[in-house]
Amino acid sequence: MDALIAKAEVLLEALPYMQRFAGRTIVVKYGGSAMLDEELKLGFAQDIVLLKSLGLHPVIVHGGGPQIGKALERVGIETRFERGMRVTDDATMEIVEMVLGGQINKGIVANIERHGGNAVGISGKDGNLINASKLLIDGVDVGRVGKVEKVNPDVIERLREAGFVPVVAPIGDDETGHSFNINADVVASEVAQALGAAKLILLTDVPGILDRDAVLQPFLTIEDCRQQVEAGAIEGGMVPKVECACDALEGGVGQVHIIDGRVSHAVLLEIFTKTGVGTEVVRDPQDEDQDDEQDDEQAEAD
Repeated sequence: MDALIAKAEVLLEALPYMQRFAGRTIVVKYGGSAMLDEELKLGFAQDIVLLKSLGLHPVIVHGGGPQIGKALERVGIETRFERGMRVTDDATMEIVEMVLGGQINKGIVANIERHGGNAVGISGKDGNLINASKLLIDGVDVGRVGKVEKVNPDVIERLREAGFVPVVAPIGDDETGHSFNINADVVASEVAQALGAAKLILLTDVPGILDRDAVLQPFLTIEDCRQQVEAGAIEGGMVPKVECACDALEGGVGQVHIIDGRVSHAVLLEIFTKTGVGTEVVRDPQDEDQDDEQDDEQAEAD
């Protein structure tokens, strides 16, 4: 009986969050170990199906760097990086589209449907979703690497209204039809802004944003993030993620969460528990206080 009561208490803790986010859009950037480990892949699919079943509207934007690297190796194309970005010539872009828009995208769709959900896989080229242009890295041309010029969310909104989970591969094209490989964090941030998402969740392979002593920082504002980047306390691969988080918030997204995708059911834990499992980034300190007040008011009403 105690075990059953404990399960009921878990559901009651989640109830205010279910009510608050029902009918709202949650954009999830899916990448890292969560896409490679079989158990984590299935757990992620279960999380997404549950979110949709509870009345939330999840939208997935996925990466696929390691899978692209393996595919290039199999066909004998050398991988080169410039300023941390994969140099993407025409031959490489063909593999990128095949892996991102085919293998990975359709695998995610299949896992969601395996658990009773309905999903549709698209790339940024479908429905004119992502208009892109060439990205120069410190003035260096790295080929078919792109930046987002505009997001046209109509195709996502129609899929969402029809009850499907959109699964987006981060590929866009320009007005001439040239395809570009785009950083998945950036695409997730831009899509979240275009949809007016309540939350953007970025899955990583670290616990969240750490301080200089490698201690998790559960809550940061935009100002906190930028000060820590300038001071060098946030560095390396976390810098572009933090920049995407800040851009999303300034573009109207409610909250951004940078969480550890290696934790089973990390998405559910971050959305439906008060402590979460990573770092939450908000526009200003009052946002956290307002959330706490809403939870307290909901708990009293219940």
